[in-house]
Amino acid sequence: MGLAPASEQACREEGDPGERATMGEAKAGRRPTALTGRKATALTERKVTTGRSSGRPTITDMAQLKAARAAEVPCNAAAPDMGGAQLDLASACVSGAGGEGLLVVGHRGKGMNARLRGDVRENTLRSFNDAARCPGVHYVEFDVQGDILAKRVTDLRLDELLSYGHQKDHGKAGKPLLRKLKEDGRIVSWDVRSDDALCTLRDAFLGVDRRVGFNVELKFDDDAAYTEDELARTLQAVVSENADARPIMFSSFHPDAALLMRKLQDKYPVYFLTKGGTEVFTDARRNSLEAAVRLCLAGGLQGIVSEVRPILRQPSVVAQIKDAQLSLLTYGQLNNVPEVVYVQHLLGVDGVIVDLVREIAEAVSAFTAARDSGSENAGGKSDDNKLAKAAGTPSFSHREVSFLLKLIPELVQ
Repeated sequence: MGLAPASEQACREEGDPGERATMGEAKAGRRPTALTGRKATALTERKVTTGRSSGRPTITDMAQLKAARAAEVPCNAAAPDMGGAQLDLASACVSGAGGEGLLVVGHRGKGMNARLRGDVRENTLRSFNDAARCPGVHYVEFDVQGDILAKRVTDLRLDELLSYGHQKDHGKAGKPLLRKLKEDGRIVSWDVRSDDALCTLRDAFLGVDRRVGFNVELKFDDDAAYTEDELARTLQAVVSENADARPIMFSSFHPDAALLMRKLQDKYPVYFLTKGGTEVFTDARRNSLEAAVRLCLAGGLQGIVSEVRPILRQPSVVAQIKDAQLSLLTYGQLNNVPEVVYVQHLLGVDGVIVDLVREIAEAVSAFTAARDSGSENAGGKSDDNKLAKAAGTPSFSHREVSFLLKLIPELVQ
């Protein structure tokens, strides 16, 4: 991650969609917490004093998570019963957000900020609610990453973190937010067209339209040690006490983090995030979709969130994942292309995480309507095509679909 200059500026590296995380704040009177960057840290208010000059509370003690490694959490060798008692995104979780069909999940709210100038600042209440106002959007995904003054986000007091960027108090100036470009390492001003203040997970629960669900990604260090007690306390304080009926799903690129979250609770589905072989890791469980399926079955996880390219390169893997009674979502830049999303819909993918939220949600709604119209009219292929054409939705014959399924794997090599 990128570091800001010595001045008091917050810097974020322009990240890959896979390098994401979440943060949370406990209710008043409890410890503020965060799960962010590549380490989970608890900020503990063992002694809170009020400075006479500023009148603001100062946290004088901080405690790191400790004890048992997540890798030591037992993982059943035999595949669990994936019957009715097991959650899956398409039934238990999504029924409250929009029912059956292809899920549309807003990446970092209404989409990841563009390289030079974004639309709405990502990971803010404004971005989440803008996404929620788009018909057909079922979930928003949380993402926080980066370093501030050579500190990790979780090493900051909550008031320090919220002092960066746009402020809720319009008469107060926030510290500048910068970002580091991946391509050449340049640090540039993080400008957006529509700004909003940074928020905590609790803020999101209270301030975001309850129609949409939350995709909460957990990021852990590969070599860090965490206690079940700390994670359970965070889950209870931030999620369980604020979720009410809102659909929630957890996900993580870290296999042991996903397994630990599944072990600690069975109310919300847990998904394993994978790049599906597009990058190579020392942990073999992260290097293929086949390994991801084995992990999910052995650990009782509900599904996989994969980078879209491995799915397009090997379309037959979708049927294998579904045969294992696992749900499948995808992420990646190609998910901003309606035709690519349409092909995934035909393959049986359950959901897509996207940046062009409104455009993709409208396309999905259109081809879903075209499909439903076609099923209601026997021999109504002509009406189906007319509706799809009017909505700007791809409409292909069986021969064309067959051709696409052969062509796309070649295009994404």
